[in-house]
Order: sequence, then structure tokens, then C-alpha cells
Amino acid sequence: MKNKLEAIRKQQGIKQEELAEALEVSRQTICSLENGRYNPSIILAFKLARYFKLSIEDIFEYEEEG
Repeated sequence: MKNKLEAIRKQQGIKQEELAEALEVSRQTICSLENGRYNPSIILAFKLARYFKLSIEDIFEYEEEG
């Protein structure tokens, strides 16, 4: 799953540490999300969308395999 998390975060001038603290996750989780190594739980996806006042689809792009 692709995402625009890093671009959105940087556009708003938010550090990984700040975002992690606000969402009650580790900075490593934010880093892994941004690098595509980790897909968020549905709860974390909703938290991210609410934090940035966007829809989940504005942040994450699902791609079917095959």
C-alpha cells in the first residue's frame, strides 16, 4: 500500500517525533509507515486521517496485486 504520509507531514512542518507522540506510537512506527515497510491498523489509519483532517484515501492508496 502506497502512502503520502511523509509528504503530508513535511508540508505541515510536523516532525516524526511530534506525530508519533500525538498518535501514541513510536517514531519508528511513523518511519516504517513512511517507508512502506509497515501498513497501519485500521485504527491507526483513522487516527492519522483525523490528525491531518483528511480522509484515509487522501493518505493511503491501495493497490491490488496481480
